[in-house]
Amino acid sequence: MSRNQRRDERFEYYGCVTSDKICSLPGRLEDISLSGCRIRFPVPVSMDMDNDYTVNIKLSSNESASTLPVLCHPEWNRQEDGQSEIGFSFLNSLSTPKLQSYIRYLKKSSSNKDDIYSLIIHTKPVFVQC
Repeated sequence: MSRNQRRDERFEYYGCVTSDKICSLPGRLEDISLSGCRIRFPVPVSMDMDNDYTVNIKLSSNESASTLPVLCHPEWNRQEDGQSEIGFSFLNSLSTPKLQSYIRYLKKSSSNKDDIYSLIIHTKPVFVQC
């Protein structure tokens, strides 16, 4: 799905994801939004696309690092170069409020990076005498 057709803004976010029912090896979180995420596993993964899965997303922020269990439903599974890339949609669970709070944190921190005025060191002009 192209980026302009998405319901929610996605953030490129690289983190560690584990789910014993999907793969015994940890996966890498490629991007995340309020409605879902994309995860890459280092080996080909076959899974039942009708089942719901719990994935443990390792969140890292300035305050602390924690693992958040999130209930997901697979939307697509693409295999290439000996790896699997899976798109998940998030389902409501006990950890949904914390996940939404973290996505808002990512949105706020990414908007601060895009602000050109945040790159200015001094707001007042400095005149140099020759």
